Amino acid sequence: MSQSVDNSEIRSKVRAGVILPATDDHIEEAIEAIRAEQVIAVPTDTLYGFACDACSAEAVNKIYEIKGRKQTSPLAISVADVSDISCFATVDHLPNGLLDSLLPGPVTVVLRRGDSSILDKSLNPGLDSIGVRVPDFNFIRAVARGSVSALALTSANLSGQPSSVSIKDFENLWQHCAYVYDGGVLPSGRAGSTVVDLIKPGLFKILRPGSARQETTAILEKFCLEEVP
Repeated sequence: MSQSVDNSEIRSKVRAGVILPATDDHIEEAIEAIRAEQVIAVPTDTLYGFACDACSAEAVNKIYEIKGRKQTSPLAISVADVSDISCFATVDHLPNGLLDSLLPGPVTVVLRRGDSSILDKSLNPGLDSIGVRVPDFNFIRAVARGSVSALALTSANLSGQPSSVSIKDFENLWQHCAYVYDGGVLPSGRAGSTVVDLIKPGLFKILRPGSARQETTAILEKFCLEEVP
């Protein structure tokens, strides 16, 4: 049976906007939705986000449509474990142990994709870099692990609107998601992750201060990386 038939069968079981708790009991439903090229809403260690299979052009397009976001605005990816990052981006130039010191946590590392990246070319076309997250939140990591893919991840809100720290903050968008996973009110505020460019060897650049700039900078300097403006 072809994958497209499998996906169609899964889609028929998915009802839009179903609210479920973000617990281990509901991980399999989330994985099925991701494999069926659907969009789900999930809590992370910073904000609520929309997630889908990063290797599905159809699913990625749905996220852009839901957010009303320009296709030229890149999406980050979320993976299950630090060891997965090398499948999607170039990490050979980084000091040993650096990524394990930053992640899991509220940090997005921007890296070069490289020729060996298994990411689909339809994700962020024209860019040779990718933002990568490993959130310190077991639910989304388990979904990524079970999906055997990277998740495209972006904040759960309309483009240009405030970010979401509870599912009520984006209630008007529930209907566009296969499932909305409720992790309660997130305590981190609305700053989002700290985004740091690690493309150039020995250097780092903070692209967005986010919720962990001070901690992130301290770790990078501990590994002897120099900040550039």
